[in-house]
Amino acid sequence: MILVIIAAALLLTLIYGPALWVRHVMARHREPADRYPGTGGELARHLVRRLELSGVGVEETEAGDHYDPVDKVVRLSPENYRGRHLTAVTVAAHEVGHALQDADGYQPLVLRTQLARLAAVGQRAGAALLVAVPVIMLLTRVPSTGLLLLLAGFLSIGLAVVVHLVTLPTELDASFRRALPLLEAGYLKPEDHAPARRILAAAALTYVAAALMSLLNIWVWLRFLRP
Repeated sequence: MILVIIAAALLLTLIYGPALWVRHVMARHREPADRYPGTGGELARHLVRRLELSGVGVEETEAGDHYDPVDKVVRLSPENYRGRHLTAVTVAAHEVGHALQDADGYQPLVLRTQLARLAAVGQRAGAALLVAVPVIMLLTRVPSTGLLLLLAGFLSIGLAVVVHLVTLPTELDASFRRALPLLEAGYLKPEDHAPARRILAAAALTYVAAALMSLLNIWVWLRFLRP
């Protein structure tokens, strides 16, 4: 029994630990709130102009910090778009790093964009198949039909895991090959270089946490469908 509890605790730590660490790092460096003279949104616009990223916009969004390669827009959450703290300027530079990747035709970003579209459709179809499996098996009384649909459902949901894993090298490149050199070229206070690295690592780790949550989602479905 003790071993089961320990195993469960380790599993929960593995799944939820990265997400909790990311939130901790981001929140920690939002203080002091006025550490920099410009906001994250202003820095993003400045970098877009400086790097001559033609056609790239900067917007505030409630959908989380991200770069949209389809609409060519850097989107920042309200706290980072309006914030003047270290997290705001670092995240802004990270998202501009994605815009740089797009301008360079960085292939992992292209692949991620294509897979994300496929995964969005696959997840919806997979969830529908998983819900329909018990009904179809009951109506047809052919176990193999249900098993095939079940396999299809889990494969489609598993696309989300693949997307997150493909995303990780893209995030690391945007953080450390593109954003960090920009920030260290004069935009950060010298004592903020090390904290900025932690924030950039957290930005990449977000997708590791998302992949683990997708795996947890599959496990929940397995538990739900188990006789």
